Amino acid sequence: MVIATALYRGSHLVAGGVVVAQHQRDRLFPWLALSAAIASTALIWFMAARHRRLVPWVVGLDVLVIGCLLPFGAYAWGGARTQESVAWVMLLGGSASAMAAVAFGARLLAVAVALLVATHLAGYLMVEADAAVTGAHLNALVFSAVVSWVLTWYLCRQGEQVDSANRRALAAEAQRARFAERVAHHNALHDTVLATLTAIARGGVDANTSMMRERCAREAAYLRRLVEQADDREPASEVRAALEESVRAAEALGLRVTARYHEPPAVPGEIALAMARATTEALNNVRCHAGTGHAFLTAVGDSGRLIVTVVDRGRGFDTGSAGPEGAGGPGGPDDAGGAAGPGASGGSEGPVGPVRQATGGIGLDRSVYARMRGVGGRAFVDSAPGEGVRVELRWPG
Repeated sequence: MVIATALYRGSHLVAGGVVVAQHQRDRLFPWLALSAAIASTALIWFMAARHRRLVPWVVGLDVLVIGCLLPFGAYAWGGARTQESVAWVMLLGGSASAMAAVAFGARLLAVAVALLVATHLAGYLMVEADAAVTGAHLNALVFSAVVSWVLTWYLCRQGEQVDSANRRALAAEAQRARFAERVAHHNALHDTVLATLTAIARGGVDANTSMMRERCAREAAYLRRLVEQADDREPASEVRAALEESVRAAEALGLRVTARYHEPPAVPGEIALAMARATTEALNNVRCHAGTGHAFLTAVGDSGRLIVTVVDRGRGFDTGSAGPEGAGGPGGPDDAGGAAGPGASGGSEGPVGPVRQATGGIGLDRSVYARMRGVGGRAFVDSAPGEGVRVELRWPG
């Protein structure tokens, strides 16, 4: 409606310019009146562009000056003594009433229209216009406001209905996502925890063996994450779901993972996938090289940045003598130590010790460092002999 009223006022200004140029070009006041109308219109649309709506006080000023006072000025100083000579000034009142219908509430609009009708009626009476001309103009004045108000109400109502439909669609999509997540958890529980408990209950396995204890520990960690996720008020993010896949894949291969999520920010799908794949490689390093069966994973948000850390309490390695290829080369984490957690360099979740950028080595270099660099992130490795390894993934870098 802002654009529609702008076009409506523009048509009136064009008509006024033609009348002044053809019939009143020798008089100063008509040019001043036309300039004032153009300036008022420019102010209205400048403020509308700035505030993304018609500003009521600016429209009210236009109604008073251009709609109500200008006809009297045309009569007093512009030499307008006939209905033809004053008609172009009266036209501007129609667009003023239309803008008032968009900018004002119902009560203020009624006051503005009544004021316009009264002043325009007085203006036509002063020039002794025909009753038919006066009636037609006043009818156009009123219905310009009525039509604009009805269209504004209708468009706002349609916009509210569209917003409501979008909210319902988003809620339905979220419900479908929650249902799919529940089904996935039910399947995982059936294949892991329920299968283990059933086997123990039937006496088919010895619950005291180290293998069974490790399996129970992994499944207890999975249940703990499930409970924490259920208690979390934040909606499950895409990056969290992707990291959970990496954790479950590592647990399926015998690694116990303690995972914690602290409001990780929403990131694009390709970033979540790259983070998850780099995390999978870091967990594989723990499983294959750290000499421990337990890893710690944290995912946090820090001023819009996503930070994923994988820590182990394994044998670690000397980053200063990791070979010519750097921390990931011969003697590096692909050969000696795993990846990242509370045990590494004192057990803190933040950056600890001399954090070095992960370089070299096929596992870290291709699957971690290069993958993070490809999406605008960075990877870091920190380790010391006997103190485990800490791998930190950051996006953006």
